[in-house]
Amino acid sequence: MSSPASAQRPPGFSGPDIPEEADLYRCVHCGLCLSSCPTYMETGRETQSPRGRIALMRAVSEGRLEITPRVVSHWETCLECRACEAMCPSGVPYGRLMERTRAQVARKHKRSFMQKVMAQVFLRWVLPHQRRLSLAFLLLRLDQKSGLRWLRQQTILRVLPRRIASLEEQLPRVTGRSFGPRRDVYPAQDPLRMKVGLLSGCVMPLMQGDTMEAAVRVLTRNGCEVSVSMGQGCCGALNVHAGDLETARRLARRNIDTFLNAGVERIVTVSAGCGSAMKEYAQLLQDDPVYVEKAARFAEMTVDVTEFLISLPLDPPQGELRLRATYQDPCHLVHAQRISQPPRELLRSVPGLEFVEMEDSSRCCGGAGTYSMLQRDLSSRLLRNKMESVRATSPDLVVTANPGCMMQLETGVRTRGVDAYVMHVVDVLDMAYQAERSP
Repeated sequence: MSSPASAQRPPGFSGPDIPEEADLYRCVHCGLCLSSCPTYMETGRETQSPRGRIALMRAVSEGRLEITPRVVSHWETCLECRACEAMCPSGVPYGRLMERTRAQVARKHKRSFMQKVMAQVFLRWVLPHQRRLSLAFLLLRLDQKSGLRWLRQQTILRVLPRRIASLEEQLPRVTGRSFGPRRDVYPAQDPLRMKVGLLSGCVMPLMQGDTMEAAVRVLTRNGCEVSVSMGQGCCGALNVHAGDLETARRLARRNIDTFLNAGVERIVTVSAGCGSAMKEYAQLLQDDPVYVEKAARFAEMTVDVTEFLISLPLDPPQGELRLRATYQDPCHLVHAQRISQPPRELLRSVPGLEFVEMEDSSRCCGGAGTYSMLQRDLSSRLLRNKMESVRATSPDLVVTANPGCMMQLETGVRTRGVDAYVMHVVDVLDMAYQAERSP
């Protein structure tokens, strides 16, 4: 389809990182994306659908519409789950369109106070700096242990509006030990099959350090020497989703240099969102002549831990787990990376584990990085639907493969009275391996 847009873009979409016209006009409005879009399914509104949001992008690109708060609101409610991409017969790169659109919004549109805090303080000043992030989580841990959270819930939060008071529920529960880069490698159990680098990342080693340690044990058990290289850091995924592409590029360059200099054969991620972003570093750095080739090599080396273990192939655990489990597909694993069966194959490899599929397992749980804080109403509605699907399976374990999904599902389990534990796939495998030594 030819583009009616003029050669000279209007002020709305101008400057670097604008949505490409070739991408904008690949959408033929067939509507096959509608049944896969969580926000459209929840609201029934065309402007909350992929093709509706693309129509708004086109209108701005052609100068028929300005970037107004109302227009931006429809883009902001997008989860960037990319379920539409998996359904689109025209191959519309919706994720790339939304990332560049949000980059334009970040430059042109006045943000709310909460958005400014998230963009300027959290995504730029805290998240890329592990020491600052560690300090923030230390303060959060002290807050939880001191009992101040309980005191707030019984006093001041009872008189505040529900919308403000409910933010307390979104604060993560900091438990277990932290995890991070180290100079020494974790040696493989004989025989050595491969040397791999493991992304530690930013939030996951602080929130789910036990899961990161479980990943190391599972990898070494399967013959991998594991390097968690010093110098690595945040993958930049949340910055990309927020339209802060320059910060994301800076973080990508740091990780590329760190891992390519580490002498590893594969780069393994335990976070679906991180893996998706890292596999697209070449796209992110396509205009960087120094890094574009290195980014492509880095992307080819990057694998999700579930696809990697299946490809080895896996040394199946012998320990039995007499439990019932269901699985939630992380959006950036099933839709962006198109990885669906490996996590299920791993769960089915565990003796005694009863695996039960939930309805709509690939529909977003509403976590989506910072979405659960910035779009609380829709996020809560999506989580409610997800927990109904979870409850119907009567599980002991709710399993997924992404830290953001884990946090969102833990909120659902805790607030909706579901008697189940939330775990990562590698947690389940590690538990089965540990059970081999039990009498």
